[in-house]
Amino acid sequence: MVVAVASGKGGTGKTTIAVALAQCAEEGVQILDCDVEEPNVHLFLRPSLHSREPVSLLMPEVDLDKCTLCGRCAEVCHYNALAVIKERVLFFPELCHGCGACSLACPREAIREVPREIGVVEEGRADGILFVHGRLHPGEAMPSPIIRQVKAKKATVPRIVIDVSPGTACPVAEALKGTDFCLLVTEPTPFGLSDLRLAVELAGELGIPVGVVINRADLGDEGVERFCQEHSFPILLRLGFDRRIAEAYSRGIPLLPAAPELGSDFRRLWEQIEGRAMG
Repeated sequence: MVVAVASGKGGTGKTTIAVALAQCAEEGVQILDCDVEEPNVHLFLRPSLHSREPVSLLMPEVDLDKCTLCGRCAEVCHYNALAVIKERVLFFPELCHGCGACSLACPREAIREVPREIGVVEEGRADGILFVHGRLHPGEAMPSPIIRQVKAKKATVPRIVIDVSPGTACPVAEALKGTDFCLLVTEPTPFGLSDLRLAVELAGELGIPVGVVINRADLGDEGVERFCQEHSFPILLRLGFDRRIAEAYSRGIPLLPAAPELGSDFRRLWEQIEGRAMG
């Protein structure tokens, strides 16, 4: 069972929910932090890391002795990472997706691909929870290859929790692919509702069943509740505002140690997720 914990916007408590799900799992569990641009699951679990692997993209390198400046490489690059101007070939690495089209299209075989490190993937363990996260190097713009590498580390355990980056862009779609269920964490505000609409649309496009968690449910308005009722999206958990949880979060303490009485709610949440995913 692979459960993605996502949110249309940041600040809804997505990582808090993901960590709590992992901590209350009664069987073997692994958590994958796929929010590679700003990973913070490790701040709460404090895992002991035992491996670190670089993640690289293959980038073009032009041999100017062979190049005739024909411009074919720039023509086939859909991302405008190459340009041929007068006597020069300009390459913009931040735009390159590492697709290799330029190397294949070059009639003089003047382009070879060389690896360039864009981030790392680290593995570890925290109190019986298997842990993997990816970190995109500052200034890099391609998180998806790192997300794929993190997901390639999936263990053979009954339950896997994926902490997805906020929003609905390509990194979110990459993290959601192949999951069994998407748990969407939102808040009862107009912004929360607007981004929830986008998130459920994305999950629907990928054919992934969804359930909703409303965080700080006793604040805000009723727009999210009405939306879920009108479209038959199940609200699986409502969490009220709790100062204990907010203070613990500010100190890097997970939700369940701060409010242990919520453990039964999260165990029931697992039961609902599994029932809906299989049903």
